[in-house]
Amino acid sequence: MTIGIWTFAFDGNDAGAVRAAAAEAESLGYAALWFGEYRGREAFTHASLLLNATTQLTVGTGIARFSERSPIAAEAAGRTLNEAHPCRFVLGLGGHLPGGARTTMREYLDAMDAVDLAVSGEFRPRRLLAALGPKMLELAAERTDGAHPYFVPPEHTAFARETMGPGAYLAVEQAVVLDSDPLRAKRIAREHVAQYVELAPHQRANLRRLGYSDDDLAGGGSDRLVDAIVAYRDEEEVAGRIRAHLEAGADQVCVQVLSAGPEIPVEGWRRLAPLVR
Repeated sequence: MTIGIWTFAFDGNDAGAVRAAAAEAESLGYAALWFGEYRGREAFTHASLLLNATTQLTVGTGIARFSERSPIAAEAAGRTLNEAHPCRFVLGLGGHLPGGARTTMREYLDAMDAVDLAVSGEFRPRRLLAALGPKMLELAAERTDGAHPYFVPPEHTAFARETMGPGAYLAVEQAVVLDSDPLRAKRIAREHVAQYVELAPHQRANLRRLGYSDDDLAGGGSDRLVDAIVAYRDEEEVAGRIRAHLEAGADQVCVQVLSAGPEIPVEGWRRLAPLVR
């Protein structure tokens, strides 16, 4: 299956609601459930919560932040989860590295690989890097199972596939809005784009690499950029965007349903479930 769920909404809701939503995502037939780590639950304990609430669904960190843990902690936690839930946990890694410029991504992966643990290496989960630029995509293909790009249009998916080659796994996030009010839908889409173009230099650099200009990045994002990053008109547009990513080389499209409130967007997951089937 090629369609997963991506969400930040779990962090604003209690554990019971999170468990119920995860179980429903599984019942709807989605391939995987991805979540971010930022000022909320710690990634590996959060993954355990989701894995224990489901029976077959793949759970992925999108991403577990390097800055929050040492290589040995990341490796031990990943093996523990994958031992307890075989082949159901995917370790997405990214963010700022401990030690800043003194530590490179390659060194972090080297340290993970060198760990000697009582939990056997056979339980090492699949690893994906939060890769956008060519060097990180090449490293993802060389040293991990693939990449998990976030906040990207289909043209980046084509670039990532060409850069990594055919063997690397490519799971891309795609933001969508399902709102009956077209003005509100576009406002939600623009607010989502604005927070990344204003606060995330690596995302601005990636968009420039794809040909977006300073004018596109100004004022929270041009109409052209908002349309490229978020599918916000209806299910038909969402389906077309998913197809575009898959045709560009994605193995899985992780759909992030955006909304105006803090609730878990289960209703949106229900509306998109026919695309899975």
